[in-house]
Amino acid sequence: MSSDVDAIVDRRRLRRKLTLWRVLAILALVAGIGGIVAVAGGTKFVSQSSPHVARITVGGLIRNDRERLEMLDDIAKSGAKAVIISIDSPGGTVAGSEALYDGIRRLAEKKPVVAVVEGLGASGAYIVAIAADRIFAPRNAIIGSIGVIFQFPNVSELLKHVGVAVEEIKSSPLKAAPNGYEPTSPEAKAAIRDLVDDSYGWFKGLVQERRALDDAKLNIAADGRVFTAHQALPLNLIDEIGDERAARAWLAKNKGVDADLPIRDWKGKSVGSEFRWLSVPAWLADKLGFASVASLLSNDAFANAAARAQLDGLLALWQPPLN
Repeated sequence: MSSDVDAIVDRRRLRRKLTLWRVLAILALVAGIGGIVAVAGGTKFVSQSSPHVARITVGGLIRNDRERLEMLDDIAKSGAKAVIISIDSPGGTVAGSEALYDGIRRLAEKKPVVAVVEGLGASGAYIVAIAADRIFAPRNAIIGSIGVIFQFPNVSELLKHVGVAVEEIKSSPLKAAPNGYEPTSPEAKAAIRDLVDDSYGWFKGLVQERRALDDAKLNIAADGRVFTAHQALPLNLIDEIGDERAARAWLAKNKGVDADLPIRDWKGKSVGSEFRWLSVPAWLADKLGFASVASLLSNDAFANAAARAQLDGLLALWQPPLN
């Protein structure tokens, strides 16, 4: 009798141990799956692998951004059925804008891509916009500024006043020209002009090809000025007056993208507020005349400082004069 009771007790202990180990195994499995998902991007990984419309924000000054280009490649392999490029930018470096254009064109080979200019799509930002299959913009959005600029300070007269001379020995007259410490020679200006003209010719050719412009329209569109979307439409710089809702409707009608699909924002790890640079004092908005201009570049001093500090090289950047 005693042995039977001991056997029953032993079996119960064994069952409790087995139950404990099963629970621990399940917890370990759940933890492992959670770790894998966390490494892959957490809930972001889950949502972006399911059907959706991807939204990419292009705001602020455009520079070379390898992380963003890698993100475009990731979107091409994701569950996204279409891509919306949301643009509010004055442009940036020619090289950075070109790289982003190329990345979007690669993406457009695999997914329908539309651009929505939320407020400002000028210079390098317009290069980004024409990479899309179709461009939408609200009536009073700012479009254009097709051109290239190379800016440099010259403090030679100031140095004379303070009695400072900068001496140099260089291999040839055009080495490190212009340097800002002496008057720019005609030869240096001619070399810079060739540089600007070369990139400007590339920019114009790209616009003419992507927007199917004849020479007459191109001459008007590419003289460096900006247009409202209402003005840009007859020049074929954009396709339609409208916002993101109009873009979704077009995707549903022409690309078969379900209008009920959720929109997922794709952002790189280092992306903060894309539009922090758009903060403009109220007095400046009043001075400029109409509310939408308050979403433009805040001032020339900011633009020039940013250009020197962060945007080395040729710029496709709109800078509205504030005299």
